[in-house]
Parts: sequence; C-alpha cells; structure tokens
Amino acid sequence: MNIAILSRGEALYSTKSLFNAGEARNHTIEVLDPSYCNLGIENGRAFLQAQGERVKDLHAIIPRIGASTTNFGANVVSHFEAMGVFTVASSAGILNSRNKWTSFQIMAKNQIPTPKTLYTSFFDYEQQLATFNGKPIVIKLLEGTHGEGVILTESPQNALATVETLTATGAKFLLQEYIEESKGNDVRAIVVDGVVVAAMKRKSKVGEFRSNLHRGGTSEKITLSIAEEKIAISAAKAIGLGFCGVDILQSKNGPLVLEINSTPGLEGIENTSGKNISKSVIGYIERNSR
Repeated sequence: MNIAILSRGEALYSTKSLFNAGEARNHTIEVLDPSYCNLGIENGRAFLQAQGERVKDLHAIIPRIGASTTNFGANVVSHFEAMGVFTVASSAGILNSRNKWTSFQIMAKNQIPTPKTLYTSFFDYEQQLATFNGKPIVIKLLEGTHGEGVILTESPQNALATVETLTATGAKFLLQEYIEESKGNDVRAIVVDGVVVAAMKRKSKVGEFRSNLHRGGTSEKITLSIAEEKIAISAAKAIGLGFCGVDILQSKNGPLVLEINSTPGLEGIENTSGKNISKSVIGYIERNSR
C-alpha cells in the first residue's frame, strides 16, 4: 500500500519509527509536510497538491499534526478523507482532542469520568472558584499541549489573580480540580484500533506537578487495571481517534481521563514499554484501508 505520514519533522523519532515500520511491511511510505499542501475542489472532486504535484494513489495517511498547525492540518486530513483516503486519526477527532473543553463535553456525554472542570465567564470567576472549597486549582489554556499552558494555583485567591491576568490577555482557559492523591503522576495509554497496545506510568520530577517526560519526568512500564483499560478505549472511541494517547489520573474514586492526544510521541513509551507501537499502527491500516 501507499501510505503518507503527515509530519513537519521528517527526522523526529516518531516519524522515523512509523516510516521504518511501514517499510518493514513492504509498503511505500512517504513523509508529507501538511503546511506545504494545497487543497482544491474541481469538477465536484477534492484534490490535493504537494510541492506542485497532485497527490494520487494514496491508500492511507498517518497524521502527525502539531498544535501550531491544528486548523490547517485538520483541514488537510479532512481533504484526504474527502478523497477517500483512510486515516488513523480523523479530522474531527484531531479538532475534538485539541479543544480541551470540547473533549470534556464529549466525554461527559459518553459518561467517561474526568476531573471536575469548569469553563465560565469573567463575571462569575469568584463564585466558581469558591466551589473548589479552598483546594488547589489547575488552570489550563483551552488549546495547550504537552503540559504547556497549565498552571497549578494553591488557593482560590491565587487562582483569581491568575485568571484575571489571563482574561486581560484574551486567553481562554479552564478551571480544574487538582487530584492530590495522584502526586504529580499519571498514566499514558496508547490506543490503536480500539485496543490498548502499550502503557506507562509517568512521574513528575521534584518541584514539578506535570509529568511530561520532556519536562524531566520519568516513566515505568505498567499493566493497566481493567477499569483503566476500559476508560482509555472508551475515550479514544468517543473523541473519534483510531490512534491516540490517553492520559489517566489514578484517583481515590477510580481512573479519570485527563487528556487525549491525537499525536502522541512514541519515543518515550516505545522505549519504556518495549512495544513497537508503530507496527501496531501499520497493522491497523492494513486491516482497514481499501
């Protein structure tokens, strides 16, 4: 089959891992930078050009859309969908996951447990902050990724000062309860085609509450509980992603979905789990692409 990886970073570990996995299965693999794609419709049909040439005969794409190019990147994915090309991450799923409030709304509709989260107007901040009963509050930018735009405030008073500053800059954000018993740790599960293919527990470094590996966190291989596996699979399905990372907090009330990543990094979890996730992604394509 002919498969394209939509990536702006040909030398990145994840891109190379997927490329090598496809080649190992004797597929024709190419890397397309979505920012250099031109989209068009002619005679009632969608077409796409990359570097001046029409892209033809593709069977599947693997989107690796960065946060800075979410809107146009999702449009590129949507255009391939209009052309009948299979994608491991739908354009709707990418957009759903990138907007944190949208993703929480979808999970609420599907009764998937998450931390208490509020999205409110400027005039109601003090009243809403009071509902956290004096406990630490996490403030998250609506479209931040990889732990960026996430602030831990120790009290509603600290939170109020922060949200007033963010409001003055025009930023959009959420208020979320801090799950203290998680102790800055979370679980990353990779879901491919409705199956958890790898999982790891991430631990934040001293003085940091975000567990992202590129922020100095550490990781260890784990086996998910039945409840954690179920919630990861349900979240991926609800958001509309055949391949994604699901971040889970272990709380006293059971697992809670913290975030869904439509472009999960593969280096940390492949090295930690010993699993070839890229091979699973290629297998997913083989089972589903026409």
